[in-house]
Amino acid sequence: MILIPAMLLVALGLVIVYSASSNLAAHRLGDSYFYLKRQIVFSILGIGLMISAKNIPCIIYSKLVYPLLILSIFLLVMLFFPGLGHKVSGASRWLRIGDFTFQPSEIAKFSLAVYVAYSMSKKGSNMESFSRGFLPHLLVAGIFMYLIVNQPDLGTAVIIGCWVFILMFVGGVKISHLLLLFTLSTPLVLWLIWQANYRIERCLAFIDPWSDPKGIGFQIVHSFLAFGSGGLWGLGLGNSRQKLFYLPEPHTDFALSIAGEELGFVGITVIVLLFGMLIIRGIKVALNARDLYSTYLAFGLICFIALQVIVNMGVVMGLLPTKGLTLPFISYGGTSLVINLFCTGILLNIASKS
Repeated sequence: MILIPAMLLVALGLVIVYSASSNLAAHRLGDSYFYLKRQIVFSILGIGLMISAKNIPCIIYSKLVYPLLILSIFLLVMLFFPGLGHKVSGASRWLRIGDFTFQPSEIAKFSLAVYVAYSMSKKGSNMESFSRGFLPHLLVAGIFMYLIVNQPDLGTAVIIGCWVFILMFVGGVKISHLLLLFTLSTPLVLWLIWQANYRIERCLAFIDPWSDPKGIGFQIVHSFLAFGSGGLWGLGLGNSRQKLFYLPEPHTDFALSIAGEELGFVGITVIVLLFGMLIIRGIKVALNARDLYSTYLAFGLICFIALQVIVNMGVVMGLLPTKGLTLPFISYGGTSLVINLFCTGILLNIASKS
């Protein structure tokens, strides 16, 4: 019940990526199969890593926790070096090594999950202590969030913050400490939004996208049009109109909108149910794990996937402000797909040992 929904989502993702990107790739690169071929390569690599992770004891990651943290911080810092950080739409979120690009923030999420699981399992009852249970996790997460905010990528930093908040709650941190964190972090996030005009515009577009449908509300309005056109059964695979240079980058952040237009309400329901099966089963694996470290690691990994699913679906349906975040297993994006499949392999390993 982990493997089946994950593989079905990957298969659906290949179909949706090709349908959403074929016209764009033909116009931009002269090869309508460009994004599909790359996504297939990433899928094969990710499945290979998933099979490997299924057979590697998860305790090994705890022995590598600090090298993983150092490597992740090093990769995030490298983004700020000229010639290494690859900028897209003004944000340096990809690291370029030759012809190969990847997102260090995806690796950082995995490293953080391993660290928090290892640390909380070691501290046990000391999680109620401010100096031992609360502060160390906050400081380590804060370093990652600071580097990611400066890419700039406030959305991913906020997701990491929410993830750490949830994990510390599960780990037994005092409610008063968590309330203090929420009280201090909320004004900081609002201040960061206020400091960037494009973030303010995204919030305004979220509140009323129809006030400027050809400007700041363009993306979300066309996402609405895609879902509305799909109706109950959809227009059929390949028949999306919004992918014809209306909805920007339809194969990445707004791939679900194209799925809604082509597969309709029924297709979206199937996708939601598959994610629901995966997430519920992942939580059950965490609850049934044989030791505390495996419990925290499984919960941390499935929580990251769940948060990304919730945020992406919320954005494309206008329930959250626009944020450049891919839909796990479905959207085009090599690093995200490979890391999510690798994490699926770890969940399979923990499930097999419980």
